[in-house]
Amino acid sequence: MATAAPEIAHSPISDGSLSMGHLALHYGSPEDGPAAARLLEIAGLAQTQVLPLPGGSFYRFVVSSRHFGRGDGIIYLSCLPEPQRKLIAAIHEALQVGTPDEHQAVRDYRAMMAQDFEASFHFGFLVNSLEELESMVLTLWDLAENDTAFKGRLTIGMNRARRGDEAIDARLDASPVFGKATRYAYGSAGVQVFVETDLIRAGQLGENMYLEFDYVFPDKDSHILSVVEI
Repeated sequence: MATAAPEIAHSPISDGSLSMGHLALHYGSPEDGPAAARLLEIAGLAQTQVLPLPGGSFYRFVVSSRHFGRGDGIIYLSCLPEPQRKLIAAIHEALQVGTPDEHQAVRDYRAMMAQDFEASFHFGFLVNSLEELESMVLTLWDLAENDTAFKGRLTIGMNRARRGDEAIDARLDASPVFGKATRYAYGSAGVQVFVETDLIRAGQLGENMYLEFDYVFPDKDSHILSVVEI
């Protein structure tokens, strides 16, 4: 059953006064910088700057050429600062992460994320072409299997659109990517790809980042990003 958001009677922000500015991401160690930056480029981001630093290079990306000279649509990527690395280590030690005595809360959190990539912190990108999204997934599958910089460091999941639209169902059934999908999105007329990686560190345990890539089929007023279906 789909539900629509209630109309907002009074908004303190005039329409068009805000845009998405930037997101700051971190990789774990200096040697992970090039692979983390390469992953973002494969995902479709344009690198506009790389600043070599002793503790790991600083990278600047934009989501498209429309944002090249602006202050929005930016992704920054840099190495985790030492105080943050120490904090993550302290959390892991206190919760005995990765040991036989790992705290049950950690186990429950991992189980939740294994069932639903969207359940906790993640960042989503909207892709304009289904073919480009499929190509990205095929590339990442190949890298995860054959490239030493990525092997064992990528987990890829996906949701296909809920069934009901004959044309969309046929297109996804024939897809080299989504034809294999067994999970369905919380809505129709769109697909989602999730990339879990420890090349970029985030989340409650400072271990993995979850990147989401969405495609919405054109000319659909109701789709996965416009309304949530239960």
